[in-house]
Amino acid sequence: MKFLDLPPRFLFFTGKGGVGKTSIACATALELAGRGQRVLLVSTDPASNVAQVFGLPIGNQITPVPAVHKLSALEIDPQAAAQAYRDRIVGPVRGLLPESVVKGIEEQLSGACTTEIAAFDEFTALLTDAALTADFDHIVFDTAPTGHTIRLLQLPGAWSGFLEAGKGDASCLGPLAGLEKQRSQYQAAVAALADPAHTRLVLVARAQAATLREAARTHSELAAIGLSQQSLVINGVFPPAAAGGDPLAQALVSREQAALDRLPAALAALPTDRIDLQPFNLVGLPALRQLLAGAAIGTPELPAVAPAVPTIQAPGLSALVDDIAAQGHGLVMLMGKGGVGKTTLAAAVAVALAQRGMPVHLTTSDPAAHLAETLDGSLEHLTVSRIDPHEVTERYRAQVLASKGAGLDAAARAMLEEDLRSPCTEEIAVFQAFSRVIREAGSHFVVMDTAPTGHTLLLLDATGAYHRDIARQMAARHTHFTTPMMQLQDPRQTKVLIVTLAETTPVLEAAQLQADLRRAGIEPWAWVINNSVAAAHVSAPLLLQRAHSELREIQAVTTEHARRYALVPLLQDEPIGVARLLQLAGY
Repeated sequence: MKFLDLPPRFLFFTGKGGVGKTSIACATALELAGRGQRVLLVSTDPASNVAQVFGLPIGNQITPVPAVHKLSALEIDPQAAAQAYRDRIVGPVRGLLPESVVKGIEEQLSGACTTEIAAFDEFTALLTDAALTADFDHIVFDTAPTGHTIRLLQLPGAWSGFLEAGKGDASCLGPLAGLEKQRSQYQAAVAALADPAHTRLVLVARAQAATLREAARTHSELAAIGLSQQSLVINGVFPPAAAGGDPLAQALVSREQAALDRLPAALAALPTDRIDLQPFNLVGLPALRQLLAGAAIGTPELPAVAPAVPTIQAPGLSALVDDIAAQGHGLVMLMGKGGVGKTTLAAAVAVALAQRGMPVHLTTSDPAAHLAETLDGSLEHLTVSRIDPHEVTERYRAQVLASKGAGLDAAARAMLEEDLRSPCTEEIAVFQAFSRVIREAGSHFVVMDTAPTGHTLLLLDATGAYHRDIARQMAARHTHFTTPMMQLQDPRQTKVLIVTLAETTPVLEAAQLQADLRRAGIEPWAWVINNSVAAAHVSAPLLLQRAHSELREIQAVTTEHARRYALVPLLQDEPIGVARLLQLAGY
């Protein structure tokens, strides 16, 4: 494996949910320990299953793995770290400030920014404290800090005073106000990440066009802030020899090969490894050792006779569309992590509604802008638009500088400009652009792809950037009003569909998104489990094994997480064009 050639001290694995980061990180730790190296495996993934993989409790302390000589593991719980972080900030002011103010601070610190920063705060010492890690030759991190987190930590240091003076705008700076360690320690940590002699970032992706585009964006984002020593692992590639006579399996092989042939230029220059799709759950030492050992074999070992998959009685996407259509108008928002198929499902919902003769506006902020490719044509009653994140962010920055920055001195204005370079500024700007589209939902359907995250909504609600100002003004005038936030919180006007895959990490991440939305007062209307092998008709042993592994996750969604759901099968033909989108929707 190229990413294991002359490995540096720090190895970071990063990628979207469900691509196999944890499995590859664990397998890497085993490989290095097998070479006689002393290894510490660290996970900061909120959906981490490292303890499950090794079959022993780990937790937030360095724990030797008894079955593997020279291997230890550590799990940093981001949610627990975030809660401790919030307590350190809110504790000193509780009882001193009005309860409404304290609640506002807690809400501002309840989003993804706080979790990311708190997790980084926890493992900074592993990068900078030589005494703490002196016993290890290699430290393997499952889930690297994102470019988003690193850019936050690169912002100037006077966050607290700037916020207390009331000069900041709605952004991620609130969570940064509670940083207690010296800024120099964070600078040292970021410098360690950017040092190619000590650190290698391994991008993990699947052989899918959307996932590879996400990996290319991650590569460029991290390279732009100095993290240039990168490798690429394309995981879960369907071995052509395992396709047999199964039409779906053969179609998957062709589809993956086409995606690999069009590998983004940003990734093509990276050292690249491919790992075959495995038929088994990657739990336990034998499975993990086979993962990398079998990477070059070509065909996973399969049982002689694969068991049949029980027929799943589950509603399809058409059942959700029928309920949506009954209202005659409204806002439909599709949310979920990258690579789960939001764009395709948004297009399918929009096409199914427009096919009924209902006016539909389909809009996206997808930076890859592949919505037009998915539709592959036009349809009566359907209007399509794209919100350019860069364009609306620049407009938003100019607007804030012209208003809030007008009366500031040079130093304060410079700080405001830095605030507006925060990654959250783009999220807020895109939300404002979406807000203008939201108003249309009173007369016809608006379907949103790549909708604002629960994190963005929490920031807006906590800061009162728009909603509270309008509420205060209108209450004083005794005037009826509706803000975009109120419309999103009203289930009669807005239906949020959470999109996931029938895999462990995507389901856990979707559940976390649902929790974020609920904290913002938004109750998801339905879940959509996309690209399910268990819902398709398959005969290839490898696909049958994969289908069986999905059953537990489907049950978790239907019994624990979703009040309403749909199961969408993996299709033989890519859902491109109106006819195939209608087929995907179940019509």
